[in-house]
Amino acid sequence: MYIDCSGIIPALKIGVAMRQYFLFPLALTLVAQEIPTTLKDQQSLAVTIYNSNLALVKDQREVRLPRGLCQLAFQEVSAQIRPETAILSNLTSPKDFWIAEQNFDFDLLTPQKLLEKYVGEKVKVISTKPSIDGGTREAWEEATVLATNSGVVLQFEDRIETSAPGRIVYPNVPANLRARPTLVMTLNSPADRAQKLELSYLTGGLSWRADYVASLSTDEKSLDLSGWVTLTNQSGAAYPNAALQLVAGDVNRVSTAARGIEMADRAPMMTAYAAAPQMSQESLFEYHLYTLDRPTTLKENQTKQVAMLSASNVPVGKEYILRDQSSNRLNSQSIGWQDKLKVGVFVGFDNKESSSLGKPLPKGIVRVYKKDNNGRAQFIGEDAIDHTPKNEAVRLKLGDAFDITARRRQTHHSKMSENVFEAANEIEIKNAKNEAVTVNVFEQMPGDFVIWENSHPQTKENSRMAKFLVTVPAEGSATLKYRVRVTN
Repeated sequence: MYIDCSGIIPALKIGVAMRQYFLFPLALTLVAQEIPTTLKDQQSLAVTIYNSNLALVKDQREVRLPRGLCQLAFQEVSAQIRPETAILSNLTSPKDFWIAEQNFDFDLLTPQKLLEKYVGEKVKVISTKPSIDGGTREAWEEATVLATNSGVVLQFEDRIETSAPGRIVYPNVPANLRARPTLVMTLNSPADRAQKLELSYLTGGLSWRADYVASLSTDEKSLDLSGWVTLTNQSGAAYPNAALQLVAGDVNRVSTAARGIEMADRAPMMTAYAAAPQMSQESLFEYHLYTLDRPTTLKENQTKQVAMLSASNVPVGKEYILRDQSSNRLNSQSIGWQDKLKVGVFVGFDNKESSSLGKPLPKGIVRVYKKDNNGRAQFIGEDAIDHTPKNEAVRLKLGDAFDITARRRQTHHSKMSENVFEAANEIEIKNAKNEAVTVNVFEQMPGDFVIWENSHPQTKENSRMAKFLVTVPAEGSATLKYRVRVTN
């Protein structure tokens, strides 16, 4: 079938002058030339990574485009690109540059995919056969691929075989198979020359988190803090020499089922080093933006750490906390000592300039070390922190005290009315250390309460929480006693 194009060409010229709107479908059918662009054309690359498995990629490349309609194959984009977010801009000749259509080809070339694409098509099968001189020779036969489910079915001229008796040779690679993820765009170029293009898009598969290393001083009154950024790239693409920025904050996103795989929790062992150059930070809307001072390469399937911040001699406080969250125990009328209770060990510091900090701290895990008597750093606990602005306090639970133990018992319970009862409790705390300690005891109440008898200082934290300060002497014990009236 032949087509007379003598009347089409003038019509297309008119269409170009009118931005090719009314003859647009006809023009698209004539587009055949595909212009590939790879990382070799890349001029610059910028990656902004968010906390929630999301990144913004800005990829600038210089590509020679012919004048008029063509197809641009933008290769080596992220395999987890969200195509609906892709924007291609012409930085050289923006006038009369427009995009008509774009397709994301993610059906990647593999031996199995290639075989599947040739179902119903003919291939060559090369096998090794014995030769007359006692050696071997290669011979080939033509066969049709009938099926590829759980193996391959081949129809030869005289038989059907369910496995390939040799190497399968294909005449070419189908156009709909790509070696790398590719965004194909049908566009109109205003000139036949090299032009600078920028493709920006959102993608999954890139994430970051903050990891902190804290070195506690010998007297446990200060610490040195180093902040690291842990970057993970599982997007299916590499990002060489990228300008890297990180957004700290909870950016709202619309939930969909196809947003890629969430990153596995990675918590690599970190080592405290000398202070490295810190990332600069600035406010961005209601978030914080961190910028690395140098380009970096994010390889595919790679996790790397980048220094973010450091601070020395940060004043720190140590707390012992006994917290009982079981409010129903006051309703119990059981008498006698209960099992031993755990006393938590906490360290805390203020994120203030006066404490050598005063910087926004992205959420992450803080791992704390302390040197033993031989000067070796030992891991003593870790805790997670949320996004922490400056001038806020940070409290870390490092574990449970070994030398401080506690137990409780109820000594009195009486019901005053249907909704009111009274109870008396004792909490015995023992201290095996050679120094006195103060334990913060938090007691959860099942309703509004009034404590009208107590052996140690008490404050009302909220309508259902009481706090007591109990000082326990060295190698000794102390018993907290209180009576409470509860309305529920």
